[in-house]
Amino acid sequence: MRTLSKCFLAAVLALLLALLVALALAIEGQPRVPPRDDVSPADIDRAVALARLHDPRAAVPGQLRRVPLSQRDVDLLLSHAARRFVAANTRVRLQPGRLGVQASAAAPFGRWLNVELGLRQTAALPEVERLRVGRLPLPSALAWPLLRAFAARRGVQVDALLAVDWIERVNFLEGRMTVSYRIGPDTAKRLRAALVPPVDQERLRAYNERLAAVTQDVAGDEMPLAALWPPLFALAAQRSATGGDGVEENRAALLSLTFFANQRPLGLMVPAAYDWPRLRPLYVTLLGRHDFALHFLVSALVAAEAGTPLADAVGVWKELSDARRGGSGFSFNDLAADRAGTRFGELAVREPARLHRRVAAGMGEADFMPQVSDLPEFLSEREFVARYGGVGGAAYNRLLADIEARLNALPVFR
Repeated sequence: MRTLSKCFLAAVLALLLALLVALALAIEGQPRVPPRDDVSPADIDRAVALARLHDPRAAVPGQLRRVPLSQRDVDLLLSHAARRFVAANTRVRLQPGRLGVQASAAAPFGRWLNVELGLRQTAALPEVERLRVGRLPLPSALAWPLLRAFAARRGVQVDALLAVDWIERVNFLEGRMTVSYRIGPDTAKRLRAALVPPVDQERLRAYNERLAAVTQDVAGDEMPLAALWPPLFALAAQRSATGGDGVEENRAALLSLTFFANQRPLGLMVPAAYDWPRLRPLYVTLLGRHDFALHFLVSALVAAEAGTPLADAVGVWKELSDARRGGSGFSFNDLAADRAGTRFGELAVREPARLHRRVAAGMGEADFMPQVSDLPEFLSEREFVARYGGVGGAAYNRLLADIEARLNALPVFR
């Protein structure tokens, strides 16, 4: 009996030692993939063009379609999804028949999980052929179970997304890939339902109901953005204090308000929302202008969802688009609204409780949006380039620095 106990104790110690060695190999002191800040207006232009070309509403049901993606496209799409859903930084490399993915995610005590994943092309969907965490090689069969478990902790419904079953084949080439897919009559609806987990749908419904109650008795057809912060963020603070996630509550509040200000139904994202209370259409204003409110909210939402480089690129892309023929022109005051929204969205996810306290203490427009009436607007593309040297020109950068100084002086961003 004593010999058996010694053998059992030795086995337990050996197992613990093996686990400690595995942990030491898996966890590293530095990220192998740093955060990226290289998203450009050209990237947004490309993404918008692809989205328009492959809009599921215009697809013929059952027709086989192919999406060609460059390595840059794949890199940015994966980076956006990874940052939003699993809080990781990624980069990819495309080679004939193979896709390599590197990812870095923060671990406790200032350490990092660095993951390398290798995918191999097949006659249908890719298969995992290589998996390494830090310096620890793992069986490739563990890749999907680990991904499912990690994603589930972040609220991502991996199985629901896979069940939509609309992608038929993925081809990997040198520096590019092609995705072949078929859209069924209900594919878009099923994808939207799978992308928003039930807990997030419940959050969105709560803010939709609060908006319905706040706006139903408003006189006229306009409402200042500053008047909408208190009821929405009071609800976010209340739900956070009773066990909710402050970051996710703020994201849901911003998403609901952004859809409302753009007069778009949440049903476009959550099909079940078509059965929720209908919201009265109103123009949300900032400094008396509807366009400022839209610039601010869209940038705040993008920053809260994906990080500031993407939000900044979206803002600049919108202004460059407006400067082209048929647009309203490049406007530095719109860009200031974009930057203010980006800073607000960043604060909403970085310090959610601080934002709740600030709103509860009273927050007027001058607290989160600078005066911009003196900034140039309605510039044609030719005039913008001639006067400011285009994006990145010396005069452009000086004006951006002035905008940042105005934002730094605002009470909310100090």
